[in-house]
Amino acid sequence: MEEYLETGDIASESIQNAVRNRQVFPCYFGAALVLQGVEALLDGLVELGVTPEYPEEFGARVFKINRDSNGKRQSFLKVTGGELAVRMPVNTGREQQGTEQKVDQIRIYDGSKYTTVDRVKAGGVCAVTGLSDTFIGQGLGYEESGEKPLLVPVMSCEMILPEGSDPLKVLGQLRLLEEENPEIQVVWKEDLRKIQVQVMGDIQTEILQKQMRDRFGVEVGFGDSSIVYKETVAEPVIGIGHFEPLRHYAEVHLLITPGEPGSGIQVGSMCSEDILDKNWQRLILTHLEERKHPGVLIGAQLTDVHIMILSGRAHKKHTEGGDFRQATYRAVRQGLRRGKSVLLEPVFSFSMEVPAESVGRAMTDIQRMSGRFEGPFLKEDTAVLTGTAPVATMQSYQRELSAYTAGRGQLTCTLKGYEPCHNTEEVLAANPYVPEEDVANPTASVFCAHGAGFVVPWDQVEQYAHMISSVTDKGCMTGARYMEEEDMTVAGAGGNGANSADGTGERYISMEEIEEIFRQTYGRKGGQDNRYKRYHRGSAPRKISTDTGYGRGMAGSPDYQYKGRDKTKEYLLVDGYNIIFAWEELRSLAERNMDSARDKLMDILCNYQGYTGCILILVFDAYKVPNNPGSRLQYHNIHVVYTKEAETADQYIEKTVHELARKEQVTVATSDALEQMIIWGDGARRMSAGGLLEACRQVSGQIREYIDRM
Repeated sequence: MEEYLETGDIASESIQNAVRNRQVFPCYFGAALVLQGVEALLDGLVELGVTPEYPEEFGARVFKINRDSNGKRQSFLKVTGGELAVRMPVNTGREQQGTEQKVDQIRIYDGSKYTTVDRVKAGGVCAVTGLSDTFIGQGLGYEESGEKPLLVPVMSCEMILPEGSDPLKVLGQLRLLEEENPEIQVVWKEDLRKIQVQVMGDIQTEILQKQMRDRFGVEVGFGDSSIVYKETVAEPVIGIGHFEPLRHYAEVHLLITPGEPGSGIQVGSMCSEDILDKNWQRLILTHLEERKHPGVLIGAQLTDVHIMILSGRAHKKHTEGGDFRQATYRAVRQGLRRGKSVLLEPVFSFSMEVPAESVGRAMTDIQRMSGRFEGPFLKEDTAVLTGTAPVATMQSYQRELSAYTAGRGQLTCTLKGYEPCHNTEEVLAANPYVPEEDVANPTASVFCAHGAGFVVPWDQVEQYAHMISSVTDKGCMTGARYMEEEDMTVAGAGGNGANSADGTGERYISMEEIEEIFRQTYGRKGGQDNRYKRYHRGSAPRKISTDTGYGRGMAGSPDYQYKGRDKTKEYLLVDGYNIIFAWEELRSLAERNMDSARDKLMDILCNYQGYTGCILILVFDAYKVPNNPGSRLQYHNIHVVYTKEAETADQYIEKTVHELARKEQVTVATSDALEQMIIWGDGARRMSAGGLLEACRQVSGQIREYIDRM
C-alpha cells in the first residue's frame, strides 16, 4: 500500500516477495474439467513464483507415501538442496535412531505413468523406492522435520470385521493406510483383540471403508463413535521404574510436570553424564518418545507433559537395552499412579451465524453444551456468536441448527485443542479402567531377591528402590542410596544447579530425611548416635557425628560463637556455580555474562569473609576443559579454586571436607541435596544457597550499621 501511494504502481518484485513470504495469497478461479482458468493459473505461477537459490548440501522433504500397483512402497519428496541420485544412502531414522537406506529407483510421474531417472537436482519433485522408514513431513539431509499435523482425530470407532477375518491381518493392512494418511490413527486392543480407528468424522470412516474394499477386498463396518480423550498431570510428580529379574538390571527416576496445552510430550534430562552415561540417557529418551504412553484414569493417551530424567542406575555386566525400556515405561506409569491426573477432551472453536430472532435459542444451546461464547455481534438481520465448546456436545449440532433456523443458520468449527473435561465423573463411570489390571502397561516394578525376581506394587516401589526420591513444594530432589556393591553405577540428580523442577529453585535436605536414608539402608545400630555409612568408593564404615542442621555454627548465624569450640579454625566451602544459579540476581547476570556473575559472587564473599573471619574457599567447576591441571588463586581475602579436568566441584568439596572435618569446623554452602548428604556424613555442617544469601545480607547490614556509627 505504501509503495502504491508513493509511486502509483506496485513492482512485480514486490508482489513476488510478498507471495514468497506468505503475506499475499493470489486466488484463481476456474474448472480444470472443462479447461477454464488453467492457463491463467499457470501464467500466474510463472509471473509470481520465484525460483529459490538452493544450497549445495543435499536436502529433501517427504510430502506423500503410497504404494504402486505391485505393492512397492514409494516416498514422494521434493529435493530442496544438492541432488538425489540412485543408490545414494539417505538417513531415514527418527531422532536418535538414525538408519541409512539406499534409493533403489527414482520415478518422475505424469498422471499414473512414470519414467525413471538416475538423479534429480534441487527443485525437482519425484518418487523414490527403497526407503522404508520415511513419514509424511519428514526432512531428509539438512532439512528438519516439519511441524505436527493440524488435523487431530477426535473420534474413535470400533471396526467391525467380516466373520472369519483375521484381526491381525486386517491390522497390518490398516497400518499401511495409516502410514499414507496421518489424519487417521489405528489402535490395537490386545486384550480384546479388537481394532479401533481414530478419525475426524463420519466422512473419513466412509473413505476408509472404500479404501479397504478397493485395496484389500475386505468389507468392514464401524460401530458407534466415541470421543478420543487424553490425559495429563495436574502437578509435578516423580516416577520410579525398576526392572531386575535375574541377570537384568535398570532403574530410572523421572520427573513428570505439566506442559503447555498442545505441546504433547517433551523430554529432556537433568541428570549429569558423570552420574549416568550418555548412551543410557539417550536410550531412556528414545523409549520415552517411541510410544504413546497410556494414562491411569481411562487408559487414554498421555499428553502435554514434560518428562525429565532425574537419575538412573545400571549394572556393568547385566544391564541390556531392553532393561531400560521396561524401567522407563514402569517409571512413567508409577509416576502417573502416584500423582494427580487430569482428563482432557477435544474442544471446538466455533463461529455461529443465525437469524436475529434465533439468537436467544442459540445462546441457550451453547450454555447447555457447556460452551463459552462472545457476542452476539449483530450484522443486518443476522447475529454472530463465537466461542468454544466440547466436541462431545457440539459434534452433531449442525443438524439441530439447520432445523430451527430453517436452513439459514451456519456453523463453522475448527479444533482448538484439548482442555480439562467438562464431565469427568460421567466419562470415568462410562469407561472403567483399573491400571493394575493392564498387563501390557504395568505400574509395578520388578526386583530381585535370593536369585529370583519378584513384583513390587507401584505404591511400594519407593521402599524397595535403590535410590531415594522426594518432592518438595519448590521442586524435586533425587538422592542416592549407597549400596555395598562396588560394580553398580549409582546415580542421583546431578549438576551444579539447584535441584528443582525448573532448574532455578533450591532444595535443602533435612536431617530427618538423611537419618531415614541411613536407617533404611543400614539399619539402626545402637540408637541415634550410632549411624554408619559405607562410602561407595569402598572405604570402611566410620561413625558419623550428629548435626543440628541449617547453617548453624557459621559466623553470621544466630548460634555462632568463637569460644568454647573443640575445633579451632572455621572453614566455609562454597559451590560457586550452584550458588550462582540459585541466587536470582546472579542467575540473571550469568545469562548475560558468566564472568560478571563470578566476579560479583567473589566480591560478595570477600565482604562476608572480612566480617566473619572464616577461611573461605570458593570452588568452580572446570572439569570439562581439556588438559586442565586445575588452579588455586588468592582473590583479595578468599581462596578461589578451579577444578582440574575430570574433577567436579562436588568431588573437590567432598575430598576437602574429608581431609579437614576431623580437625577443623567445616561448613559447605550448596543446594545440591546429594552433596549435602555426603558432606554431612563426613562431619561437616551444611548451609543452603538461601541460607548463605541471608547470611551475606545480614553481614552487609551489620557492615553498613558499623560504617554509619563511625
